[in-house]
Amino acid sequence: MNSGYHKNLVFTAACIGMCFFGVSMITLGSVLPSLVTKLELSGLQTTSLVTFLPIGMLAGSLIFGPIADRFGHKALLVPSCIIVLSGLEGLIFFESIPLLQISIVGIGLGGGILNGETNALVSDISGESEKGSRISFLGVFYGLGALGIPSLLGVLSEHYSFETILQGIGIIMLAGILFCIPIRFPAPKQAQGFPVKEGLGLLKESSLLLLSFILFFQSGIEGVCNNWSTSYFGQVTDIPANQGLIALTCMVAGLTVARMLQIVLFKKIQPAKVLPYSLVLTATGFALLTAAPGFIRAAAGMAVIGMGLSSTYPVILSILGTRYPSLSGTAFGIALAIALIGQTAMNGLMGMVFTYDNGIVLYPYIMIGSLAIMLVLFKRSLK
Repeated sequence: MNSGYHKNLVFTAACIGMCFFGVSMITLGSVLPSLVTKLELSGLQTTSLVTFLPIGMLAGSLIFGPIADRFGHKALLVPSCIIVLSGLEGLIFFESIPLLQISIVGIGLGGGILNGETNALVSDISGESEKGSRISFLGVFYGLGALGIPSLLGVLSEHYSFETILQGIGIIMLAGILFCIPIRFPAPKQAQGFPVKEGLGLLKESSLLLLSFILFFQSGIEGVCNNWSTSYFGQVTDIPANQGLIALTCMVAGLTVARMLQIVLFKKIQPAKVLPYSLVLTATGFALLTAAPGFIRAAAGMAVIGMGLSSTYPVILSILGTRYPSLSGTAFGIALAIALIGQTAMNGLMGMVFTYDNGIVLYPYIMIGSLAIMLVLFKRSLK
């Protein structure tokens, strides 16, 4: 027991919350084709739905920090899980576009809060030597949530409608919420009031901004990999579409396996010492994607990219949690909001590059350049 709360129970609740974040990130993309067919949506209507997810997620990332620091973690974790579940139910039952948009904003809002909330919570309940390994362990549950939805839809869609499958998933999620409700969480760190002045002061911290911009590029690279890798394989290589999807799955598998290894590794080695090698490993993965690779080289490259990318969030968030312990929620909120902006900006950049004749060929080189910038920023942040 620790100050009235049980550390392992609180950590389990954080893992459940991170699973919900994984679900929030992947559900819309997984069910969108079925929704388009069911409601006969036009291209414009489909786009209008998709754009609401990142809006909700950015809002969640921005608001969670001060609220968590002021009212404590439980005030956000359970309600955010309920918001994600409600949004999911909306995808099942609503047929009007405005109501679907509200549901998708809810999924994004709850997911954005949970991403920062669960990481800040684990940072707060962990000693300095275990922050990195525990945040890595937490990241594994993102993989479980994100991989679980498409896997279940893929296996069960021959026998059940997507609505029935989501209802079943919803029952499991409700059980997770009911588990979290009675758990006692750590007390608020700023119970006397909103730390507005201190929070705004963080925006002047060069260390926080340098670390946040590492996540800007990290999130951007992850987003571009998820959205553009299959296009790259389709246009630059002879790899069939189904094998391109398998190669993309290798990235998620590489990331999840590496996070499991980090649980042990970060207990023996300081997380900050690992990151430069991880960035070089990621660049090696992208180098394997150059010059029209075959399927084996592409799959290996994507697995190496996933392994390399796996350590950035645990390392940067553990450093932030150590440097800003009294305002960890606000610090994490600033960093994750900048990360989401990075994902939008780099996807937009790739979209512009893609419009040029054969521009997609530049994809691995742009990613290697981004990794070089991350390495320089990280070296600067340690000074």
